[in-house]
Amino acid sequence: MSYGFGRARGRKVGGPRYRVRMIDRGRISRFRVSAQQLNRGSGPLEETAVLDFGVQDTGPDGARWALALRGVDLAAAGEDELVLLWTLRGAPHLYRRGDAARVAAATEPYSEADASKRVFDASKPLKAAGIGVVEALDAVAARMRAIATEPMSKGELSGRLAAELPEPYLRFCRSCDAVHLYEQPFRLGALRAGLELEPGTSPPVLRPIPGFTKAAAEDRFDLIRSYLRLLGPATPKHVAEFLDSPVKEVKARWPVDAVEVGVEGEARWILAEDEAALRSAEAAGTRLLGPYDLFLQARDRGTLVPDKARAKELWPVLGRPGAVLVDGEIVGTWRPRKSGRRFNVAVRPWEALPGSVREAVEEQAERLARHRGVALTGVDFESS
Repeated sequence: MSYGFGRARGRKVGGPRYRVRMIDRGRISRFRVSAQQLNRGSGPLEETAVLDFGVQDTGPDGARWALALRGVDLAAAGEDELVLLWTLRGAPHLYRRGDAARVAAATEPYSEADASKRVFDASKPLKAAGIGVVEALDAVAARMRAIATEPMSKGELSGRLAAELPEPYLRFCRSCDAVHLYEQPFRLGALRAGLELEPGTSPPVLRPIPGFTKAAAEDRFDLIRSYLRLLGPATPKHVAEFLDSPVKEVKARWPVDAVEVGVEGEARWILAEDEAALRSAEAAGTRLLGPYDLFLQARDRGTLVPDKARAKELWPVLGRPGAVLVDGEIVGTWRPRKSGRRFNVAVRPWEALPGSVREAVEEQAERLARHRGVALTGVDFESS
């Protein structure tokens, strides 16, 4: 049986030189389905791989739907086993509560240069005032820790910080007609301060993590290794874009056990321990992925969806749809339609779907409705 592997020699980023094996995009998708456990029937929180990396909780079909798709029964596991934190790119992510201390260490900026990139426009006034960005994050965290000794809304905490921190930390917000702390230092400072997000609150409410003390990081939570493990094969640039970090910082920490492979003429890397899984990965089943599911967060979008028009439909600037995943391939988009007691799922397939696939999509729509606690009133297949 052929798996689409060829052989060549490749360049070196870190660690020893390996032979390049040419891999087709279908095998990459199937590997990621398996690595992310999207083909798992059921499983416990402890053995859910994406929780090592963090599960982004954006929108109504966010982290909990992503976990349900990976076979996690949250009703049985218990919501108190999870913790919601601002981490990667300043977005809210779910983790196992017992991992919070190690996650805090793993998600810290690697350096001053990395911190500057992660806070975006907030770095300029800080540097102009002679304040290092890491120093600023520590200052923000210290004030947050002192102020938020009990649950506090983001607005109240932001207002208190604005009254206590000097001008280089602050910006004028036109939409609020008020002066606030820059957004990214606020978000990245929260976990540094030992604060979690209270689930289901909007605007967000922050509260102290009981007994929080930052712990040493370990390989299981290493962000670069996690990207290669769950979204590989990848390049340092892919990882850097995902983390909002400089490529130089990622290259400096590149795993020594990363194996070089070839994808469409490009050198990429995967962890040596995953090479056999990449070669043999299979994927079966249908899933309605949420708009920010980790499977869709890979920075090599052209590998997942080569057609540019389809990629634009799946990843618009605003208002992302979900993706219809069938046997490891994205075959269309979907959107929820809720009006009063009516809950429909609108599916836009990119090609004609066989009857068996349409039935599988309808079953997944029923599953989504049950997850939301509503009754499904229909699945509308739009013309492709």
